[in-house]
Amino acid sequence: MLEVLNLTKLYYGSPVVNHVTFSIGSGEVLGYLGPNGSGKSTTVKMLTGLVDPSSGQIYYRGRSIREDMIGYKRIVGYVPEEPYLYLYMSGREYLQLAGRLRGLQERSMNQKIDALLELFSLFPYRLSAVSSYSKGMRQKTLIIAALLHNPEVVIFDEPLSGLDVTAALVFRSLIQSLASDGKAILYSSHVLEVVERVSTRVLILRKGAVVAHDSPQHLRNLLGSPTLEDVFAQLVNQEDTAKIAQDIAAVIRS
Repeated sequence: MLEVLNLTKLYYGSPVVNHVTFSIGSGEVLGYLGPNGSGKSTTVKMLTGLVDPSSGQIYYRGRSIREDMIGYKRIVGYVPEEPYLYLYMSGREYLQLAGRLRGLQERSMNQKIDALLELFSLFPYRLSAVSSYSKGMRQKTLIIAALLHNPEVVIFDEPLSGLDVTAALVFRSLIQSLASDGKAILYSSHVLEVVERVSTRVLILRKGAVVAHDSPQHLRNLLGSPTLEDVFAQLVNQEDTAKIAQDIAAVIRS
């Protein structure tokens, strides 16, 4: 459904994303991993049309997204890492704006918004300004806005930010339900335990380049590691984290 070929982004002549290739089929969840500065967020911005690639192609159903970017954006749902919201609006007003921009019919849209607000435990606060919302409440609002139009492609960039334990568990099950509905999902996160549980495959970046792309189980077997976190540490972590922690503690004590 979504195919990325040799995707590259240069800043000042240096590659931030370097010839990245992957595909996400209907019903698949691709865990997109890497340390800070590895190119994850830049990839996400290119996939959502916010940033143009320096080279490479992004195809949706065999057609370059550049041929019809507006049409492509209509079928994408995106939860960004930072909760950029109109703080002066109420939660319900913000979601109504998102629905109208997507061309949803007013009456059915409002019914859907109220039902989702109820399910996300936001209904009592629907008329309150977003500025009064906690970080978790803002994150839930972003998730609803991203899914309101029933997108075919869903891109999550650190979606668990600010969510409490119960909401995070609901979200994890929601990912699986969305995949069962046939959506193609890219899931970028540092919470590796969740990525391991929900992903069909994982792709790991290091300095903008792909260092692994396979199912979590196959990667664990190949590297003889019990968890995806151990796999990740072997592939991208070149520093002795225990030694760094000890040095930090020593400086604090001095």
